[in-house]
Amino acid sequence: MFPSRFDYSAPDSLDEALATLGQRADETKVLAGGQSLIPLLKLRFAAPATLVDINRIPGLDVLEESNGHLRIGTLARHNQLAADSLVGRRYPTIASAAPQIADPLVRNLGTIGGSLAHGDPAGDWGSVMLALNAEVVVRGPTGERRIPIDDFLVDIFTTSLNEDEIVTEVLVPQPEGSFGGAYLKLERKVGDFATVGVAVHLELDGDTIARAGLGLTAVGSRNIKPTNAENALGGNKCSDELFAEAARLAAEAADPVSDVRGPATYKRAVVEAYVKRGLAEARDQARARAGRT
Repeated sequence: MFPSRFDYSAPDSLDEALATLGQRADETKVLAGGQSLIPLLKLRFAAPATLVDINRIPGLDVLEESNGHLRIGTLARHNQLAADSLVGRRYPTIASAAPQIADPLVRNLGTIGGSLAHGDPAGDWGSVMLALNAEVVVRGPTGERRIPIDDFLVDIFTTSLNEDEIVTEVLVPQPEGSFGGAYLKLERKVGDFATVGVAVHLELDGDTIARAGLGLTAVGSRNIKPTNAENALGGNKCSDELFAEAARLAAEAADPVSDVRGPATYKRAVVEAYVKRGLAEARDQARARAGRT
């Protein structure tokens, strides 16, 4: 099927893009990587009057540490994150997730900003950013907003991004002390949506957990941040018993549905197993960074 007819705009600046978007915000879509939007257009599930292609706007693919954060521009491609040496050294949860996103074509073209703005609860980046306590930076006609990721993700395919706003970057706090992280993903085949995904981030002070972050993929109407599990971890010493209790609480926070990928009870069991496994992996990484076994 072919998309409906639409006007096409490829602005050279963010101000120009916002001006075009503001003219008919309710009938306009922003094109970044297009890996979610283009299939919707072809199936006519989306039929915008205008398409604003932001790929020519300079500076939206930034990837650098600045002012206590990793700045990830909205046009940063999944493969850019997978290959970046800074990300590999300093942000193991991101480095673990990036190569697991969809397939090579999607990873080459898809963007982190477009993925988050799409608001798919089966999307991997939402869970990663929940575990990392990231903020999403958006620009609109009234200026810039920094939105905590837990507030940005609202419901299935729904975010707090206004129709006349554009995601410009994602801010990830720099880790402190010794740290580790992982993203564990169960999928039926390479390139499929996750049956279950779990993002884990740990920061240790000695063997005490200074900060713990978790995010759950595809087990609710949005990516889930299991705060009870995180709170159970914070301030306590690493142990298998502690990790098992946090995993139980994370599974309790999950709200999966039974579908072709498996029954809800199975998905909760996977959450529990993956949280335990991810926490152990993150702990081992953190200990290795601190020079201990």
